[in-house]
Amino acid sequence: MNLNLLAQQVQPVPALSNGRPFAFAELGCGHGLTATMIAAAYPQAQVYATDFNPAHIVGATRLAEKAGLKNIHLYEHSFAEFLNSDLPDFDVVSLHGVYSWISDENRKLIRDFLYAKLKPGGLCYISYNTLPGWSTAAPMRKLMIEMGAGEMGKSMPGRIDSALDFLGKLKDANAGFFRSNPAAAARLEGMGKHSRNYLAHEYMNRDWTLFYHCDVARELAEAKLVFAASAHPGDHVDVVNLTPDQQLLVAGVTDPGLRETVRDFCVSQQFRRDIFVKGLLRLAAQEQAAALSSMRFALTVPRAALGLKATFPVGEVNLQPEVYEPVADALKDKPKSVAELLAAEPLQSLGYQKVQQALLILTSTGQISPVQEDKQMREAKPGCDRLNLAIMEYARYSSDITYLVSPLTGSGVPVDRFVQLMLLARRQNQKDMAGFVWSVLASQGQRIVKDGKALETPEDNMSELRLREQEFIEKSLPLLTYLGIA
Repeated sequence: MNLNLLAQQVQPVPALSNGRPFAFAELGCGHGLTATMIAAAYPQAQVYATDFNPAHIVGATRLAEKAGLKNIHLYEHSFAEFLNSDLPDFDVVSLHGVYSWISDENRKLIRDFLYAKLKPGGLCYISYNTLPGWSTAAPMRKLMIEMGAGEMGKSMPGRIDSALDFLGKLKDANAGFFRSNPAAAARLEGMGKHSRNYLAHEYMNRDWTLFYHCDVARELAEAKLVFAASAHPGDHVDVVNLTPDQQLLVAGVTDPGLRETVRDFCVSQQFRRDIFVKGLLRLAAQEQAAALSSMRFALTVPRAALGLKATFPVGEVNLQPEVYEPVADALKDKPKSVAELLAAEPLQSLGYQKVQQALLILTSTGQISPVQEDKQMREAKPGCDRLNLAIMEYARYSSDITYLVSPLTGSGVPVDRFVQLMLLARRQNQKDMAGFVWSVLASQGQRIVKDGKALETPEDNMSELRLREQEFIEKSLPLLTYLGIA
């Protein structure tokens, strides 16, 4: 979060630096994975999380207990009950996938919570569905809701499939809506590829509100919050988001809320991830540069896998090899601060602005990440190891959790079930990692799916697992060791 604040010359949250204690709240925590990972990666924090679904809290509590996390407090509370609980004041409040999917009454309770419980200088992370990007899909969502209401005897996945099938027939019948909205057909095709759980949350929820950014900013102003920055690092690099003409138009809008809304029109934004703060202080350019210079970064992909193409609102962008490869080379063996990166050639000659832009772009594409100081990493490692072991044990039976937590980055890292099981085999000193994974799968009658087809014979499955074991040893293991996971 502090990287995004610094990118906009906003003073970072003091409690989120130098290993200081802080209080974190998550409203609508779902299965609690984010909250448990924060508790593990930041042992100096006190983490409070609530969700109205009892099953979510039972599962999160079980995971936290298996990991031996003592600094997380989980509640099966409504927002009203949580507001009236005996809670500390918070440095950070997180609302991911919540604000657009609840009633007006619950949004008011959230604003009351932020007014009462967010400290001066604290931040709120909030995500929500945005106009104008949703203007094409919103009519399709309305049709799905109405059709689903008439098929209450079906399961939710069945209702979704029926609605998608009918929308497909409308498209094939050359309905005027699809003729007038060419992007709707592509959106419909993409919807069919999503999991039905995602579509149920996104399209079939009873409460569902689309927002313009300026309206969210006005609502959160009731809680004394001010928009500070996008929580997506790539949004801070205008050249990959806006054409030169668009940059001039956006820069000419003086009202901050309207300026962000105009920007959303330029990029057809459909989902925003925002940081609001209670008490915004701007930094001088020299203060910003000093704070960024001390920030450390690490690779989160193997060096050989560095991607030099990325898609942004302006289209596919080719990243300059003469800039991005030296950054990756410098981070290949160990994390470095921005000051350390700029102290040696060729990055020294490239200069501060180009290196800063490269760091933001690489962070936005998930190829690097800001990291904790060495002392904080050492303190975080025991809790992260315990949580990762609990997740790896769970991978024996399920592929639901596809992340492990890094004590270096202080965040989740994508790790699929097969890699988790190989890490578990390694943790148990198994000499045959592929054989261990096959024993787990075979005991449950499971087979590997390759190119859309299940491998039927044990020999075919073992052959594939041997290939994956070699890839794990050559690619995944060195990276996960670097990140403090292995």
